[in-house]
Amino acid sequence: MEKRVKFVTLGCKTNIYESDAMAKLFIEEGYSITEDKADVYVINTCTVTGTGAQKSRQAISRAVRENPDAVVAVVGCLAQTESETVSQIEGVDIVCGNKGKGDILRLVREALLSKKQIVACGDIMAEDSFEEIALTSEQSRIRANVKIEDGCNNYCSYCIIPYARGKVRSRNIEKIEEEVKILAEKGYFEIVLTGIHIGSYGKDLNNGLTLIDVIERVCGVEGIRRVRLGSLEPVVITEDFVKRAKKLKNLCPHFHMSLQSGCDETLKRMNRHYTAEEFKNAVKLLRENIPNTAITTDVIVGFPGETEEEFEKSYEFCRQIGFMQMHIFKYSSRKGTRAEKFPNQIPKKIKEERSRKLLSLAENMQKAFYMSYEGAETEVLAEQLKGDFYHCTTANYMDIYVKSDRDISGEIIIVKLDGKGHGEIKK
Repeated sequence: MEKRVKFVTLGCKTNIYESDAMAKLFIEEGYSITEDKADVYVINTCTVTGTGAQKSRQAISRAVRENPDAVVAVVGCLAQTESETVSQIEGVDIVCGNKGKGDILRLVREALLSKKQIVACGDIMAEDSFEEIALTSEQSRIRANVKIEDGCNNYCSYCIIPYARGKVRSRNIEKIEEEVKILAEKGYFEIVLTGIHIGSYGKDLNNGLTLIDVIERVCGVEGIRRVRLGSLEPVVITEDFVKRAKKLKNLCPHFHMSLQSGCDETLKRMNRHYTAEEFKNAVKLLRENIPNTAITTDVIVGFPGETEEEFEKSYEFCRQIGFMQMHIFKYSSRKGTRAEKFPNQIPKKIKEERSRKLLSLAENMQKAFYMSYEGAETEVLAEQLKGDFYHCTTANYMDIYVKSDRDISGEIIIVKLDGKGHGEIKK
């Protein structure tokens, strides 16, 4: 009888990549991947926010309820930072953090044989090399994620991720190129370079390589028509970076730079390693050198000590930048971070008010950005049919909905934009 495994993945693109890599190991072992009741459940968890941690716990409980006889493996960031708590959840058979995901099959076999719980969460802070799980030659999306590094050395005062992922570990550039070539042969047009802090690529290698070297190498792979970047910080956007990036015709002009706050006082308490002015200069460099650049960002509201004046500074800064898209997060305290103990914690009601105000600004800025493309003709990657329209994306990551009489999923086509998120296919 065929063995079935179900993956539930919370959080970031790095987790998505790692789940795909683990799934490949199970497929090679003869398992089928299912969305239904399974013999093995792998819950790849998130803990970047309180909401992410809560959703991870709920996913664990659902798996246990769905099949009490299954092997339930909890892996990833929540497993790493709260291994003792996770191991006490009834029905959990395996707890594995962010070290050793490549051993997931061995852990499942041991759990089946021993009928005892296995906790395999080593000291992630002691890790100093990138863990290769598997070349992900099959992924479940039109675009493919490629993990190029793990870990973060920044220790922002609100962030638990360095404790969940450890220090920066960069992947061998030859391995990255090898995987991208395989994906190109499989027919993928678009590659997303992902990791926990990709801007830190190379800092541990002592060979002079940086993120732009990886981007150039991947952009040079035959058949890859789009290369998209994961989240960056403004310190990465130097004159040399932009000078080299502008020559790469298949590098998507979409840059997600995490702002978190447009107020220097707040940024300092957050232990972010740049000022609002440096962020603005990075945006200016990109827009002046790379046509059709779209800037997206993350912003935290209600960080401890954020006064009304500081919030207004941040709001006005965002308005001046004119982001194409903003992800707004209400600050949530994470146990083990410095900000957890900061004075002047902001009441929930104020955080919600500030969130609503920024969300309204984000909506207006996005509308203005889309309208600036009214009547323009551009390439879009058609992804999947949603109702009567195909969801497509431009190179600068606008969501465009297109009607077609034939199946266009997976194709890059030219459309005329209406400035409101729809496009008409040009014959």
